[in-house]
Amino acid sequence: MRNNGKPVEQSEWDARVELAAVYRLVEIHGWGEGIYNHVSLRVPDEPDHFLIKRHDLLYSEVTASNLVKVPVHGDLDERTGVNRPGFVLHGGVLMSRPDVNCALHVHTAEGIALSACEAPLLMLSQYAARFYGRIGYHPYEGITDGMDERVRIERNLADNSALFMRNHGVLTVASSAPSAFIQIKDLLDACRIQLLLQAAGSNVIEIGELICERTVRQFAQHDEGRGGAAWPAYLRMLERSDTSYAQ
Repeated sequence: MRNNGKPVEQSEWDARVELAAVYRLVEIHGWGEGIYNHVSLRVPDEPDHFLIKRHDLLYSEVTASNLVKVPVHGDLDERTGVNRPGFVLHGGVLMSRPDVNCALHVHTAEGIALSACEAPLLMLSQYAARFYGRIGYHPYEGITDGMDERVRIERNLADNSALFMRNHGVLTVASSAPSAFIQIKDLLDACRIQLLLQAAGSNVIEIGELICERTVRQFAQHDEGRGGAAWPAYLRMLERSDTSYAQ
């Protein structure tokens, strides 16, 4: 269990393997954008540090051993090879939300398209209802490379589990990497469904508030129960094609 030749604790290694798996699964699902965008994971027992990929790596090249550990505080050490916008966004989120251990940010077409719509995410599907009352919106300020933007991102994310970054993309945050991955899948499905319905031009049926509130509670129970089988299934899918992520 080594990172660039240096030994690491078992808990950190397990986190590295899990995060590398998420990167590979993001690529498999078609949510990657070459070397851009990021998934970050707080280091177990080191809450002021997080793991993230090097800027130059494709998602398909990320492994447990080549992930980089960086501090959430201070400025970025450029020698790490970490992308500055990724450091600004993910470091800020993890610094402001001690309940969050993983942040996942993507620039998919459906996510960007809906982020650029004046209307918010509508409660048109079960996928959307998962996020009822749990979505923030952050206006576009250009590439997120300024440390001062962290404060505004933190304010707009607040205690939500998802953030629409206007004209830019979407972000999910969770207590674990598997949860952030499953949430981004559901959020992107919700975006796609809404865009399809808008394109169809037909009248839509929105889910009522009481049912949305009930659905949020049901998802919380589901995620703690039978939903726990989803992540091992995704890992089996990944390992059938490539196990190098765990190196």
